[in-house]
Amino acid sequence: MQSSRWIRRLVVAASLAWGMIGPVGAGGPKQAAKATPATAASSRPALRSEAFLLADQATGQILLEQNADQVVPIASISKLMTAMVVLDAGQGLSDILRVSDDDIDSLRGSRSRLPVGARLSREDMLHLALMASENRAASALARHYPGGTSAFVRAMNIKARLLGLEDTHFVEPTGLSASNVSSARDLLRLVSSAAGYPLIRAFSTAEAHEVNINGRLRRFGNTNGLVKSPDWRIGVSKTGYIREAGRCLVMQAWINDRPMIVVLLDSYGKYSRTADAKRIKTWIESGAIRQHAGLGPDSSS
Repeated sequence: MQSSRWIRRLVVAASLAWGMIGPVGAGGPKQAAKATPATAASSRPALRSEAFLLADQATGQILLEQNADQVVPIASISKLMTAMVVLDAGQGLSDILRVSDDDIDSLRGSRSRLPVGARLSREDMLHLALMASENRAASALARHYPGGTSAFVRAMNIKARLLGLEDTHFVEPTGLSASNVSSARDLLRLVSSAAGYPLIRAFSTAEAHEVNINGRLRRFGNTNGLVKSPDWRIGVSKTGYIREAGRCLVMQAWINDRPMIVVLLDSYGKYSRTADAKRIKTWIESGAIRQHAGLGPDSSS
């Protein structure tokens, strides 16, 4: 899988160099022909994510896109859907959930700072799943859903259909499986919907959270370092990583005082997803798309 992504990147780079494909979309020349002046190659920021999408949430206008319809693994971005299903169920946030052996990652053997036997409220589990991307917390939330994990996953896929996410499918609640898939275009809708939940906004953008585990306070930090930056005003945030998905980041953030949805998938390099987000912010603030998208300081829309 890793080698195939390298080959794909080399092919795309070579094609761009020789003018064989356009600057946006997964459909090659057909989608490139639909490129608007706002996404002209001469003004685009140089991003290192394999697939990306930037949209003005207020107007729905797509400002940047590449491979936006490509269906790919989304890793822990899945936890945004997990959170929505938990909150939609209306279960008590103060209910105590226990981490069990069933929550141990048997697929990848990933580590967790939540030991088996840890008891936390549903609210704390949700907080850690969104902010610190704790897989055992997400698993425990699904296990304590009416009907258990299988019913929870069915609810995730039903919610996806209700939101019109045609490219999206889930097989488990954490994102550890490469069979949890979506597209950047679908994730635009997913993030926009998640932004409608106050707790998702609060928990996913918190810098840190402390919980009592077996009588000792343990501090967990946000997996997205941008939430700590005074230069950013972020409404929703979620990172993701497994080998098949690469480094991923989705956000709802205000840039030039407008709500933007940023989707970055399969970023090359450990820090590229964050760097790509910064490049997008700089690009918008530079006024590069002002005349096309109405994003400048004189805009009244």
